[in-house]
Amino acid sequence: MSAKNQHNNILLAILGFSAVVALVAAIGYFTLTEDPEIIQGEVEVEEYRVSSKLPGRIIEIKVNEGDTVQKGDVLAIIEAPEVEAQQHSAEATHGAAEAMHGAAEALSDMADNGARSEQIESAAQLLRQAEAANDIAQKTFSRMQRLYDEGVVSAQKRDEAEAAFKASQAQVGLARSQYDMARNGARNEERRAAHQQAQAARQQAQAAQGAVDLVKSIKRETVQVATARGVVTNIYPKVGELVSVGSPIMTVSMTDDTWGSFNVREDQLSGLKVGDTFTAYVPAFDTDINLRVYDIKDEGSYAVWKATKTVGQYDLKTFEVKARPVKHLDGLRPGMSLILKDGIKKKAKK
Repeated sequence: MSAKNQHNNILLAILGFSAVVALVAAIGYFTLTEDPEIIQGEVEVEEYRVSSKLPGRIIEIKVNEGDTVQKGDVLAIIEAPEVEAQQHSAEATHGAAEAMHGAAEALSDMADNGARSEQIESAAQLLRQAEAANDIAQKTFSRMQRLYDEGVVSAQKRDEAEAAFKASQAQVGLARSQYDMARNGARNEERRAAHQQAQAARQQAQAAQGAVDLVKSIKRETVQVATARGVVTNIYPKVGELVSVGSPIMTVSMTDDTWGSFNVREDQLSGLKVGDTFTAYVPAFDTDINLRVYDIKDEGSYAVWKATKTVGQYDLKTFEVKARPVKHLDGLRPGMSLILKDGIKKKAKK
């Protein structure tokens, strides 16, 4: 073998070895170099559930899932027949109590001043009003009894209607006695009794008015309205289904109050503090948004952690970072992804 051939072989060997070393180095660079860690969060919103204070049947749902509602918009209507019966009973009782109060006041005046023909006629009219109220109370009790027999209302509602009926009967008796007293005149003892009856009748009328106001307040619960602006995300019952007290009817997301939630390991926080701003990428809109941190809290012992070494000297805990958009982004919805491609990079404060 000539010296020239030997020299060429050595040169080829050196070039081949250098190529292998370069290839191994390139492979090691691309396989062993760590990519920047991506932090992924998601959009969350405040929401509230619409529910009723009384049981009943859904007879109408005014909205659909995905609809935007304003504060005060009607969402659903509930049918509660026992509330209607309660209202009739309370109004009848109130009417009888007012008649009793008027009769008692008239009797007190007559006891003090003596009865005139006009007062006697007034007492007669009050007696007729009490009798009319008694008829209404009797019909209400009969209706409640039928509903009770059919299993629509509870025994308590039936008992309340019966008590109202008996009270109206007593009021008829009182109005009749007052009418008789107006015709016959009153003694001193009767004057004192008349004054006491007038006071008791006044208190009873006030209590009856309170019962009417209470039933009307309960009846307002049959119409469910939105308490704040938002988007209807879930509707649970169907029209015709029964709902119990406190059962959710629908969920409304308050899309004006959105924020981003991120689970960030503490070595990725980079000194982040409440009030700092950073940029996140929104894949749904292919755009970046600025977020301002308003809460940083420890996820607790159950959260993801990472040891600093295989046999670690300490563990890295995870924190939940919450940040709100600096500017409103129309269409941002809960569940949309928020990406921090190069980790958290705080923006300099102006």
